[in-house]
Amino acid sequence: MSLLFYSCNSQKKAQKKEAETHKVIQKKYADLLNVSTTEIKNVRLYAFIEEWTGTPYKYGGLSKSGIDCSGFCNVLYNQVYQKELPRTTKDIAKQLDKVKQSRLEEGDLVLFNIEGKKNAHVGVYLQNNMFVHASTSKGVIISSLENPYYKKAYNKGGKV
Repeated sequence: MSLLFYSCNSQKKAQKKEAETHKVIQKKYADLLNVSTTEIKNVRLYAFIEEWTGTPYKYGGLSKSGIDCSGFCNVLYNQVYQKELPRTTKDIAKQLDKVKQSRLEEGDLVLFNIEGKKNAHVGVYLQNNMFVHASTSKGVIISSLENPYYKKAYNKGGKV
């Protein structure tokens, strides 16, 4: 009988800890994106971002020791949405159903023209003009589409 009680008790503690972790993630990303905590609904997405933030950029990389922009989107889509994405930004661009920038939704992909190369960079739109991506200089970070660099480089966004 005591073993059963212990098992139920430890399961309740684990559920409580998970709920507390969700609240911490919701608060952190609500503050970061300047939205209310109730707008952070896909906690799985933000927990994934939390886990990968700071991962260094590595061209062709697909792991936490180094990842590139399309690889990051690929892993994110696989783990958060259980969807496969093409491996390259050019192939992602071909499959994208374009959406006006003002109508982007959480989870949409955003593509950028960098140094004269069309669709050379990709990220995942979050909310409030913010997106997550693997930056060549800073690794996995959240950036704003309002940043002059990304504002100028923005090509299109949409769904796959």
